[in-house]
Amino acid sequence: MAMDRRKHIRQKGLTLTELMIAIVVGMIVIIAVAVMLVDGQRGWNSMYERVWGDVETGGHIARKTFDSVIRKASRESFLLGDSGDWIEIYYYSTDDAAVVDRYASFYCSDGDLNLEYGNLNPRETLSVQTVCGNVSDCVFKRAGRSAQMILTLDDDSRTSTTTVSAVLHNE
Repeated sequence: MAMDRRKHIRQKGLTLTELMIAIVVGMIVIIAVAVMLVDGQRGWNSMYERVWGDVETGGHIARKTFDSVIRKASRESFLLGDSGDWIEIYYYSTDDAAVVDRYASFYCSDGDLNLEYGNLNPRETLSVQTVCGNVSDCVFKRAGRSAQMILTLDDDSRTSTTTVSAVLHNE
């Protein structure tokens, strides 16, 4: 009878070996879940930076700004720098203006793409705005009645090249 009691008592509890195996299995599961969470967060941060980072948003803003300014320009003439480092277009200040009386000039300075607006006669600058930063290279070209911009943005972690072409529409 004493033997039966011992067997019964031993069957109720866990041995030290069984307890250690259970702890190791539990730790493996916890570590696997932690690795998946960390990897998921890194992937999310990487994708967020690709979509909403300075390089991507700067390129999008530069493309939209260049397109809107060039499309309102007079197609009669525009100036282009000898090395393609700046472009100057001319446009009407209002729909009722009889002559082209304003200018807009894109140029790069200190890693920024700038846009300068001004009056033609007398020539005076009205405003200068920074379109985007992180500019490593910017080239302007002419192709028939269109103006083109090839803009390379680099923030030391990502590099993006934006190419935009727009046709000068106004007479």
